[in-house]
Amino acid sequence: MVSPLAGTLSEPDQLPDIASLLKAYTENTPDPADPGQKVSFGTSGHRGSSLCNTFNEAHILAITQAVCDVRRENGLNGPLFMGKDTHALSEPAAQTALEVLAANSVSVYVEETSPFTPTPVISHAILSYNRTATGSARADGIIITPSHNPPLDGGFKYNTPLGGPAPSDLTAVIQRRANELLANGNRDVWRLSESQKAERSVRTKDFIGDYVKDLANVIDMDAIAGSGLHIGAEPLGGSTVDVWGRIAETYKVPLKVVSHEVDPTFRFIPRDHDGKIRMDCSSPYAMSGLIRLKDYFDLAFACDPDADRHGIVTPDGLMNPNHYLSTVAWHLFSSRTAWGPRAGIGKTVVTSSMLDRVAASLGRTLYEVPVGFKWFVSYLISGLAGMGCEESAGASFLRFDGTPWSTDKDGPLLCLLAAEMTAKHGKHPSLLYKDLTDRFGAPAYARADSPLDPEKRARFAALTEKSLTASTLAGHPITAVLTRAPANGEPIGGIKVCTAEGWFAARPSGTEPICKVYTESFLGEAHRKQIEAEAVTLLNAMLG
Repeated sequence: MVSPLAGTLSEPDQLPDIASLLKAYTENTPDPADPGQKVSFGTSGHRGSSLCNTFNEAHILAITQAVCDVRRENGLNGPLFMGKDTHALSEPAAQTALEVLAANSVSVYVEETSPFTPTPVISHAILSYNRTATGSARADGIIITPSHNPPLDGGFKYNTPLGGPAPSDLTAVIQRRANELLANGNRDVWRLSESQKAERSVRTKDFIGDYVKDLANVIDMDAIAGSGLHIGAEPLGGSTVDVWGRIAETYKVPLKVVSHEVDPTFRFIPRDHDGKIRMDCSSPYAMSGLIRLKDYFDLAFACDPDADRHGIVTPDGLMNPNHYLSTVAWHLFSSRTAWGPRAGIGKTVVTSSMLDRVAASLGRTLYEVPVGFKWFVSYLISGLAGMGCEESAGASFLRFDGTPWSTDKDGPLLCLLAAEMTAKHGKHPSLLYKDLTDRFGAPAYARADSPLDPEKRARFAALTEKSLTASTLAGHPITAVLTRAPANGEPIGGIKVCTAEGWFAARPSGTEPICKVYTESFLGEAHRKQIEAEAVTLLNAMLG
């Protein structure tokens, strides 16, 4: 149900209390005996709020020390690159982490030209550095961000020397060690004072400049510059605020940054579907400000606060991420001739099956993995996947020469690709998607959320292919029941049920107490709704 506040700006008295948030960060102490207040790495790091005792100084001390311990155990002593976004908790968390890293003699580099560093810029920096570094001298990274989450949230993510989010087995070690430290009152955490930290090991580097200069090796920037397109870019108060201007200046692109405003309340962001401020660039409510400007630009786009997601606005409005990613696959594999025949298309199990049809038409292997971009890291590093993408507007792809660009989600990259596509085809991406639907059909897709208690969450983990006894779904024979991803055999955290014309998938959220139910049909919206209704019935029967 959509809130009547969706798409409207918050009144001053409704804005988040940042002073109380920051005070709680240092003064509140989480209860290590409360499972809800422990360190917990979801699909992409630890997230929480200091007001809920889920993201406090104690958490960051413990997590950072756990990262240092893991680096030491793995013999990793290269530099660590740190990024952060514009959420209020990101700055104090970054300072806490730096004090621990310095005490552990970790050589840390931060951005020298901006207070903020996007997630993909750090991923790109790690890969660039490690092209010549070997063994223990390789770089890794920490990014302080809760992504698109509301203003009162904070987040902490560790990226390995492969550039992308740490795999589940590694985050499990970090989580376990951090909770041991937390339970012991952080007595085993090494920490320097602010003055000692500055003397020890914090250095600066122009990560953003290196990223911008290298874009010509992954995007046809000349085609964009010469196209005459009038482009708008909206940072949504996030970490790209100092990035878009440098791109425009470097490549002489006619790009206008529509807002340079940064405020930890994010008061200028229209409220999302549930009435909360959420900087989700795939939400038509959060993006309503930029959508209203669509007639002023040939193409406009936005990224969330840490820039790992993209939102594409054409003259037709905001594109559904599934639609855009389908056109991305078609364009990339039609234009990147140096990638070779082995490069396939990676997608998560809840991303549109339009990508399956595009992959088949291109003769490319489709790699379907669980939710979480960490699953694409090995595919992008090896070149087995030319691109990896997920339905929540996150993706990355290879350089022109088939080598990795970033192994984390890269919002600016996907935004610029929309401009390249428009320049080269003379059509904006929503028209290119229409061409695909003429060939493959027009799927109806939706996601619905419902509350999920801990007991039912545990039952999700126990589901198997045999948990489903039905043989048909919305009038069609069931062709597959999945609890593990086809590409790598890893658990998907829920269940996916497929027919030739549609599917549903259900899984618990990694960060919220909700169940996410995804549905898609190639037979229209009425059939999709039928799938959704039957999915709810089947899930109730399986979960009790």
